[in-house]
Parts: sequence; structure tokens; C-alpha cells
Amino acid sequence: MDTLRVGEIEIHWLRGGVTHFDGGAMFGVVPKALWSKKYQPNEKNQIRCVTDPMYFHYQGKHYLIDAGLGNGRLTEKQKRNFGVTGESFMIEDLATLGVKPEDIDVILMTHLHFDHVVGLTNAAGESIFSNAIIYTTATEWDEMQHPNIRSKATYWPENWPGIASQIKTYEQELLLNEAITLRKTGGHSLGHAVIEINSGGQSAIHMADIFPTHAHKNVLWVTAYDDYPMDSIFAKERLIKEIDGKKKWLLFYHDAYYRALQFDLDGNITEKVEMNLVGE
Repeated sequence: MDTLRVGEIEIHWLRGGVTHFDGGAMFGVVPKALWSKKYQPNEKNQIRCVTDPMYFHYQGKHYLIDAGLGNGRLTEKQKRNFGVTGESFMIEDLATLGVKPEDIDVILMTHLHFDHVVGLTNAAGESIFSNAIIYTTATEWDEMQHPNIRSKATYWPENWPGIASQIKTYEQELLLNEAITLRKTGGHSLGHAVIEINSGGQSAIHMADIFPTHAHKNVLWVTAYDDYPMDSIFAKERLIKEIDGKKKWLLFYHDAYYRALQFDLDGNITEKVEMNLVGE
């Protein structure tokens, strides 16, 4: 299991499922001749993207970041459309750490798109992590329940009733404790958020889908899935200044090659945690 220690906190990546999203969609207006040099597509022009949640234990509580694809939640058509070649082993991976689903205390959601949220419920729509508080922005939770003509393609009605009683929302920023902060950025979705971890003089940030893979380092490279691309660009521009040259880890949920990276002031990789799990 791939891990990274940030001060007192040891982050574990869990196998949440594997998708193959269209490369053009994942890189938006960037020409294939450019992005394919950094992230190779398959013969269908798809790029491999894992959906791997993160787990950590801190001050007696068990935390998850996002929830993967789950099991038995997708139809065969959905699996085909999203290039799904593997569902979740998150519960099994937690078990190897001695953690049961009912042990999870807190779930930190960056946003509620299907590839981040379906792992919260089982095939019957019931909550898997029934004792957890689930944090998301108020904007995201509202759109989850009342999607618009575009966003209804990813905010599925079956994904929220089973977790509704567990949701706690915040507006712009939530400081859970001295180590964990959630910040709304918008961009990828109106209520998209990033998660920052600070412990023992070390820090990391999970920028989720405004920085989905290492190949999205250029602030102008955003996905066609982003509902508000200029907000993504401005948020990336601001947050990258907090990372480059600061020995701060950038954490990934979707990247098929790296779990975490550090960059120097010129944006070059200086430290890395590579993916060792096959994930399928």
C-alpha cells in the first residue's frame, strides 16, 4: 500500500477503482500533440485515471478523503462509457490496516461527482460508513440535490439520499483542527474544495480535480469537465504559489503514475511518491 508521512500523519492510498477518461476531455483545449507527451493515451484516446481515496488516522479519529467507485454501483453502460476496468478494493485495503467501515469518523469530500462519491453507498443505496460525518461545501451539497441541465450528468440522484443525515456543510473554509483545513475553490464544480494537511512542520495539499494529474501542472491546462474553467485557472495559479519551492506535497486522487509530488520554484519535480499498486 502506498503511503506518505506528513508530520504525525501517515496517509495511505486505497484502491478505489480504475477509469479511462477521454484524453481530450481531461485536457480540454490543449492539443493532443502536447498533452500526449506527458500522459500517454490508449488506442481509444483514453487516459488511465485511478480513483483512489486516501485514509489517515489523527488524534484518535479515522479519516477518508473521497470515496472511489465502490462496488456494484455502476451499470455495464456506465462502465463502458467511463472506461472502468476495476471497481473498489477500499474496504479490503482498510481491513489490512485494521479499520472497519463503521470505524471511519470523518470523510472529507473535495466534491460530489460520481467518481468521488459512489463509494459512500452500497448497491442498495445505504451508507457504508454509517458512523462518519461527511464534510462538503454547502454549494456542492445543494447542487448534488438540485443539479442543472449540465451537472445532472455527474450528480446522480441515487448517490445522496443514503448519506443525507451524515452531511455537514461549510461555506468558504473549514478548519477542523490544527492539522486539517478545507477550502472552497470552485472551478471544476461550483462547490469544489481542496484539502490541506499540516503536521509537525510539514504540509500537503490535495487539489483534487483542479489539478487531477501531474500533467496538469500548467495552470492553463484544465479539463473540459470543469464547469467554471477560469475559476480553476485562478485557483491553480494561487495554490501553485503555495507549493513550488516550499517543500509542500501535492497529493493525487486520479494520477496513474504518482501519489504525491514536490516541486522547486521552476516547477520541476524534486520529490515524488510513485504508484506501486496495479490498482486493477
